[in-house]
Amino acid sequence: MLNVLGACPLDCPDTCSWVVSVEDGKAVKMRGNPEHPYTRGALCVKVNRYLEHTQASDRILHPMRRVGPKGSGQFERISWDEALEEISVRLRGIVEEFGGEAIWPYQGTGSLGYLQGCEGVGGRRFWNALGASKHWLNICSAAGNSGLTLANGTPGGMDPEDFAHAKLILLWGTNTLTSGHHLWKFIQDAKAAGAHVVAIDPIRTRTADQADEHLAIRPGTDAALALGLLNVVVAEGAVDEAFVAEHTSGWDDFAAEIARYPVERVAELTGIPAEAIHRLGTRLAHTRPTAIRATMGIQRHAGGGTALRTIAAIPGVTGDWRHQGGGVAYSTSGHVHLNIDTRDDLLAQPVRTLTMTRLASDLEKVKCLWVYGANPVGSTSDSERIRRGLLRDDLFTVVMEHFPTDTVDYADIVLPATMQIEHMDLHAGYGHLYLLWNEPAVAPPGECLSTTETFRRLAAHMGLDEPALHASDLELAAELLDSGHPSLEGITLDRLRKEGWVRMSYPQPFTPFAEGFPTRDGRLRFPPRGKAYVPPRSVAASPYGLTLITPAAHTFLNTTFANNPELVRRAKEPVVLVNAADAAARGLSDGQRVRVHNDHGAFPALVEISDRVAPGVVASPKGRWPKLSGGANPNSVVQEGDADLGRGALYHDNRVEISPAGA
Repeated sequence: MLNVLGACPLDCPDTCSWVVSVEDGKAVKMRGNPEHPYTRGALCVKVNRYLEHTQASDRILHPMRRVGPKGSGQFERISWDEALEEISVRLRGIVEEFGGEAIWPYQGTGSLGYLQGCEGVGGRRFWNALGASKHWLNICSAAGNSGLTLANGTPGGMDPEDFAHAKLILLWGTNTLTSGHHLWKFIQDAKAAGAHVVAIDPIRTRTADQADEHLAIRPGTDAALALGLLNVVVAEGAVDEAFVAEHTSGWDDFAAEIARYPVERVAELTGIPAEAIHRLGTRLAHTRPTAIRATMGIQRHAGGGTALRTIAAIPGVTGDWRHQGGGVAYSTSGHVHLNIDTRDDLLAQPVRTLTMTRLASDLEKVKCLWVYGANPVGSTSDSERIRRGLLRDDLFTVVMEHFPTDTVDYADIVLPATMQIEHMDLHAGYGHLYLLWNEPAVAPPGECLSTTETFRRLAAHMGLDEPALHASDLELAAELLDSGHPSLEGITLDRLRKEGWVRMSYPQPFTPFAEGFPTRDGRLRFPPRGKAYVPPRSVAASPYGLTLITPAAHTFLNTTFANNPELVRRAKEPVVLVNAADAAARGLSDGQRVRVHNDHGAFPALVEISDRVAPGVVASPKGRWPKLSGGANPNSVVQEGDADLGRGALYHDNRVEISPAGA
């Protein structure tokens, strides 16, 4: 039996190291790598079924051409030569008639690989050679990244492994046991040493159940809570005056802003009792180190970027950045310094950038939509308008996929893509400080091709002879590691392939901002006066009385695995969690079939009356394929829009109503 080292490609901060056992050319077992300091031998409930997923009966194995109406999912098998020829002719025609910008390469986070996934350099070089529009992948973390960069100069923060050294842990808008459960081991180490753990979340999640305390915050009011907690810190005389003086800027204005948010006002804004805010603020004032974990769900509302910027101010006021186990962990991607050269020099002229979350409104601007690593009909806001746009006769749609998703149903050409155990890739976790190499364990099934190989073949078919478009995977990987940044010192491709994973060259312990910040003046920048809290859009006048949030499902990862029979069985039918008071006001009963709706659309669900959500808040987990869930999922009711920073998505900033099915 051969054991092959690899890495999980999915959109999760943990980016696990795994080991695939191969017998007679077939992958027969997968397990978490026990040698990896973060994975520690464990995979999640989803990825434990990954091998089964690669061998599923509905896997797309051959190129296909549409033969029925768009949206029907009716296709015929064709050869790769036929597919490449048809694509080449259509792309040339679009470029000649409308210009390269009429092509939108719409790439998602189905894989986070630097070769095959959303960071993939090969594909972006190809699109630059054609002069295609650029694609702004803002759907996941853009608002938070922007807010943290304004504060700290980078979205990178503390080493998540150092949560083991914290004495107070704030799990802020993050369900660790569902989305990135490997951090929990370090939290358990801290708890064993006496740390106090607080979950701040609109939902009492499975993580909140395991915390010492749960604060049920009103969605989108996180920055207000941060200001209220700091109001208590200031009142307690617990400001680290030396750290503020040496390593921050804008303190006087920010202190005046904090004074505008006394505990009583913050209680009204957040829905959290004043005594609970004061108690946590007092604990925060006198507990060093304090570690804050905030992940992507927290910033998917109108004030999402500001929320992360204001939360990032907390360790600047308390001086927690001085200490191992202190600070904020959002995404360690800011500490990754690979040489990502997409060869913008191949562009004949500057091109526009199209925004991922604006697909519904911007689709009319293009003549070709090329989708890979994404399932926008299932994952992107305003999905009903997206469906209508994809029905256009003059839109040429190509989808590279593993399975017949809702988006595939609208394709003109479908190309079969390899899965992780079948190709090479280079990864960097956004929840730890390790680079990982994924070595292919088995040959691709059918006629599946990797993303890089697909673009190499297409470039050759179109007669594009620029050498950068034909670089091998190993050449691309070697280029990525050749950035000259000190964090990659001693990390070669040969070493990475041999060992499977390597910690980037950061010290242990790693206190990144103890002596300053990567900003222009080396200081943390506090929010300006009047710009430390942006209310959620959903508090504005609306005919709908409920705020809908769409947390991650425990059994799906975005829409990946949402066609896996066992995981679908475990997930049961789509539900909407409703507080008993809201259910009574609407005459709803537990288990009742309902329609969750607003002006933008509707989706079906079963009512689950629960005290896990507060009055005025309802929740329905994301990730289901619409066609396997009654024809729609929660993205039907999510309006397009931009957060305050980074044009982030607004998935958790929507007002809805709930009516009996058929009403």
